[in-house]
Amino acid sequence: MPSLSNSLSCVDFCFKSPSVRFLLSLAIIVYRLPWTWKCSKLLMKSIHAGLNAVAAILAIIALVAVFDFHNAMNIPNMYSLHSWIGLAAVVLYILQLLLGFLVFLLPFAPLSLRAFLLPIHVYSGLLIFGTVIATALTGVTEKLFFALTSTGYSSFLPEGIFTNTLGLLILVFGALIFWIVTRPQWKRPKEPNSVLLQPNGGSAEGVVGALAVNSDNHGDKSDLELNSEVAARKRNFTLEDAGQRSTM
Repeated sequence: MPSLSNSLSCVDFCFKSPSVRFLLSLAIIVYRLPWTWKCSKLLMKSIHAGLNAVAAILAIIALVAVFDFHNAMNIPNMYSLHSWIGLAAVVLYILQLLLGFLVFLLPFAPLSLRAFLLPIHVYSGLLIFGTVIATALTGVTEKLFFALTSTGYSSFLPEGIFTNTLGLLILVFGALIFWIVTRPQWKRPKEPNSVLLQPNGGSAEGVVGALAVNSDNHGDKSDLELNSEVAARKRNFTLEDAGQRSTM
């Protein structure tokens, strides 16, 4: 039977590693940090993707290290609930990373597809983070049962008390991340939409459509005022267009 130090060192390689958990949690809340709201959305997307990519690489290395450790110690692989949850977390995390890179980072996906997948992407990220927390808690408990069988886990040994305290801190850490993500006041403000004018060949309907989109950002105006403003700009555009044509 492997010693407690060897067992806990193996556990630390996996998703319970503080560095992997920290990168994953930071990637989740990177949009929620108020001092990042002045940064461009593309920069924040790149940081979000980069943190997730580094965490995924560390997770794959950890998974390989765990299998190597089990094979070297003649320990069966993939028999426990901890191993099932951990492998599911790794697979889902890699799929989430690939989908996010292809849809949200590269400029090829249509806006309708992005709008449809965004809620799923956010939910999947929180689900994976919760799965990582569950993997950590089940993993440390499983290794304690194995390592303290002869001495007695129920005897309140210092190793057991320390690991139980660590598990509570991991749970509190996960709850804090969920609290930050679910607070509306921590949500990144939407960037104002710019009005795209088309002086050559542009139609009045296109300008009015752009003005209608931009009018959504003026929350302090009533609908009547907005409609009047749009109608007035449409008339001005029509008159200017007619004057330009008359001089041609």
